[in-house]
Amino acid sequence: MPRIKHPPLFATLAAIACLTLLPAAAQAAEELVVYSARIEKLIKPLLDTYKKETGTSIKLLTGKEGPLLERLKAEGPRTPADVLITVDAGNLWQAGQSGLLAKIDSKTLTDNVPAHLRDPDGQWYGLSIRARTIVYNTKKVKPADLSTYEALGEAKWKGRLCLRSSKKVYNQSLVAMMIAELGETKTEEVVKSWVKNLATPPFSDDENLLDALAAGQCDVGIVNSYYVGRLQRSHPSAPVAIFWPNQGDRGVHVNVSGAGVTKHAKHRDAAVKFVEWLSSEKAQKLFADANLEFPVNPKVKPDPLVAAWGTFKQDTINVSEAGKLQAKAVMLMDRAGYK
Repeated sequence: MPRIKHPPLFATLAAIACLTLLPAAAQAAEELVVYSARIEKLIKPLLDTYKKETGTSIKLLTGKEGPLLERLKAEGPRTPADVLITVDAGNLWQAGQSGLLAKIDSKTLTDNVPAHLRDPDGQWYGLSIRARTIVYNTKKVKPADLSTYEALGEAKWKGRLCLRSSKKVYNQSLVAMMIAELGETKTEEVVKSWVKNLATPPFSDDENLLDALAAGQCDVGIVNSYYVGRLQRSHPSAPVAIFWPNQGDRGVHVNVSGAGVTKHAKHRDAAVKFVEWLSSEKAQKLFADANLEFPVNPKVKPDPLVAAWGTFKQDTINVSEAGKLQAKAVMLMDRAGYK
């Protein structure tokens, strides 16, 4: 009878070790599900980089902010979503108030994201800054002519001002933050004065507003800064420039795009690690530069085109106020005749 050969002891131990490591390997290769209101081309490069670095693949579902929140509500505990990425602090606040997000206790996130750009209760964190600021036609306006958001209601701007629709959350958040700073009565006076100075009915988006500004249809307006970056990148000779208002008092109104871990995340620990990574220096550079926004992480420099606009004082009231006062802002704009 042939003699049976037994494997060497070290080979047996190695095989046992491999079996022991299988759960950890499976964990490293798990799949996260991300619901994102940022369009795919802006977020996909980040997800690809994260997978390359960690082995964690990410299934992405994109959509408009409102429908994504409604989907999360409807899915409840059955949702496959682990992370929500959306734009505007008003939307992030709504998600938190609706019980859709879980609290995150993370030193990494509190170190990387300034206090005014994250939820005081830790349910969401800003990942990029978008300044909603004044823009002007460089052929018709000098920077010395400009000062504050409120001053756009002065008589000298009658028939010269362009605004985006009040139906967009960006303007609702701007007015909400003004209510927080100036009070409801003063803010309503300001918004009414803007309406009196309009050169045209409000535009459906910031891009159309900038086109009108460049064409001389109006002389000043209010837009998100990254729209100016897009215009300058595609049409460097466009006579449009940024002005940073309210530098003598509260500073420029800023908002965020941000993220939170969903309440019913199936992979909570991995989701927290992903959001922490999004606040890291490497990810911040990718996240902000993709849309010509400002990084929230103070250690990260913005894209050179964005940096060329110069530094500015930003309003440091917590951006969650944009959500808390959004309903009041909508009613105020309606009373003021801001369509």
